[in-house]
Amino acid sequence: MEILSHENLHQRVIEELVLEAKHRVWIATANLKDMYIKDRRGYKPILDEFNNMGNRGVSFRIIHADKMSQSFHKTLSEYPLLQKNLEIQICPRSHWKLVIVDGTFAYFGSANFTGAGLGVKNENRRNLELGALVKDKKQVNQLEMLFDNFWMGEHCIHCGQRKYCPSPIA
Repeated sequence: MEILSHENLHQRVIEELVLEAKHRVWIATANLKDMYIKDRRGYKPILDEFNNMGNRGVSFRIIHADKMSQSFHKTLSEYPLLQKNLEIQICPRSHWKLVIVDGTFAYFGSANFTGAGLGVKNENRRNLELGALVKDKKQVNQLEMLFDNFWMGEHCIHCGQRKYCPSPIA
């Protein structure tokens, strides 16, 4: 296990793992915003790269707590092909911060999938974050099982927030 802080989260989690995914990326976050990454000409939405990855067969699952931000929704609407490879579930109880890549690596910690959390915000505008990068197959598998059980709605029946849930799974 590798401990990560706000100083190296973006590089290790996004640049070295998420953007190198070959098969799937699973993301759980309490807050989902239009995050940007560096490119040759400056910055671009990460959804632009997700679109390219989707064209190569990478699939995406995202669990988050509330409606996506307007800017995320607007950017997502610019990539209709990505929407075929991107599944999103909203769960008001979701407060996880978890990223699993290809069943091989997992990040969990305090950072949301936002510019100030895992993105490339100016150093003076970033959140102070802390998390762990797991490479041990058994531990990654445990995290995948937790994510998948959550994804399949195991928590829905007894969650107590059904009246606030925009689309109950079960």
